[in-house]
Amino acid sequence: MTYVSENSLHDAVNKATTDLFSFAYKHVVKPHFVFSKTPDVAHDDMIRFCQATGKIPPLMWLLRTMLDYTDPILETTVMGVDFTNPFGLSAGLDKACDMPVLMDNSGFGFETVGSTTSRPCAGNPRPWFHRLPEYDSMMVHVGLANPGSDEVIDRAEAAWKRAKSMQMSVSIARTNDDQVGDLAEGIDDYCLSMQRVAGRSAMVEVNISCPNTTVGEPFNEDPKALDRLFTALDRIERPQPTLVKMPLNKTWEEFRDLLDVLADHNVQGVTIANLQKDRTGLQVPREWAGGLSGGPCTVESTELIRRVYRDYGERFAIAGVGGVFTPEQAYAKIRAGSSLVMFITALMYRGPQTITVLKRGLAELLRQDGFASVAEAVGVDAA
Repeated sequence: MTYVSENSLHDAVNKATTDLFSFAYKHVVKPHFVFSKTPDVAHDDMIRFCQATGKIPPLMWLLRTMLDYTDPILETTVMGVDFTNPFGLSAGLDKACDMPVLMDNSGFGFETVGSTTSRPCAGNPRPWFHRLPEYDSMMVHVGLANPGSDEVIDRAEAAWKRAKSMQMSVSIARTNDDQVGDLAEGIDDYCLSMQRVAGRSAMVEVNISCPNTTVGEPFNEDPKALDRLFTALDRIERPQPTLVKMPLNKTWEEFRDLLDVLADHNVQGVTIANLQKDRTGLQVPREWAGGLSGGPCTVESTELIRRVYRDYGERFAIAGVGGVFTPEQAYAKIRAGSSLVMFITALMYRGPQTITVLKRGLAELLRQDGFASVAEAVGVDAA
């Protein structure tokens, strides 16, 4: 493989293209095509754009040639899965698996689609999103809208088989609809999606922390309920590693109780963490329902990563998510204990070239500090 970082001409073209994308997004695309519309409309337009452009091979070749930055220092293996780089799209944006072709050719190391549920789910009443640019944040209240895990997993498996370099992960959650029943029903719901995804993706994420559902979050409120869920999931044979998407707003004692349960089950990693519920100190209209993405999550999620890595070491691989806009913020999560780093909100506020900015910047920071790989830097600040 020829790396962009080792070819001076390709490297120069890649950097110039990234700078051009950054300028164009900031001064043209963002004000005139994204922020000129309501967030819900802009989101739907973006999905349609990804679907349409992903069907144009010459355009995808051009995107990959110009924007995908590759560097051997970014390659890493986590939970037995090989990644060209540690950066992934977090669950919550590509709910129906419409974006993998574009993400793959843009240079993402992996994408997590969903969260998806055993039954098709309409989600919460719109609007689903509100912008908070002063905080680099979005108020998110989607409620797990998706066409159902049978359809989403079919798409994810096909995308994984076709991908040039990107790994695929599927996030599964409990259906948010009027058929929701007791705890046993919720466990059956998760198990059905797990049976569908077994062996059909590089990773599977079990989302126990969606804050926007009518039934709440029973599996992260009671360690016994979590134990029941994973006792059932353990009976489902699956070759791919399992991560659990964790809540952000717990005391350390509550969070540790959940981890102690997961440590006894077939769980290889944790995603830290889901949306911020605490609005303290933020000017957010009361009538806006949902959880906060982006900036309000940055510091708290990084600190939570540090504590988990410090106390649990290599028992859990950590995928860090929450407020990653710059290479320095990504690097801080890695040094705190993350082996993988995910983001969404930065794509809207900074543009699609964010993936290239993050990869270039991380490679530079690693070399600057004398590391030969991402893995060498994981957890160095956790003590």
